Amino acid sequence: MAKPNTDLIEGLRNAANALRNGAYYAWGHHGACNCGHLLQVTTTLSKEEILTYAHTSTGEWTEIAEGSCSVSGAPVMLLLHKLQQLGLTPTDIHHLEYLDDREVLDHLPGGFRWLKRNIREDVIAYFETLANILEEKLEYSIDINSIVEMIDSYQFGEAATDRSYLAIA
Repeated sequence: MAKPNTDLIEGLRNAANALRNGAYYAWGHHGACNCGHLLQVTTTLSKEEILTYAHTSTGEWTEIAEGSCSVSGAPVMLLLHKLQQLGLTPTDIHHLEYLDDREVLDHLPGGFRWLKRNIREDVIAYFETLANILEEKLEYSIDINSIVEMIDSYQFGEAATDRSYLAIA
């Protein structure tokens, strides 16, 4: 499963909203497919620019992600690097394109069902469900004590030890 982070969660939700609002979608178009839409909302690239960069390599996103050489300098590597910066691995990219991560499918509204990779409504459901799972994992990983310590050090200086202001009256 992808690394939970706010950029990826926001990107998935923004991509789902763009699709819901009628953004051009074509699974066979690198710039307007599942990964293409995520890239559109997390970069300043258009679907045409993504397509141009993706065509410097061959295959679908899954093959590009699994068979790419990170030292080639090809423009497609910029796209893969952005997806990886968002917290996605090559396996995650495959799941995103084919809508087939079992954990996501198990958490779909209404329960488990298989989705079709080229159906707009299925992509929206998958993106939103994945965002919800990642958000839940991110919230679970937050250590409240560490946050309180950071607030103390920023607001009151490193020597602050009195936390009586946190006491509930």
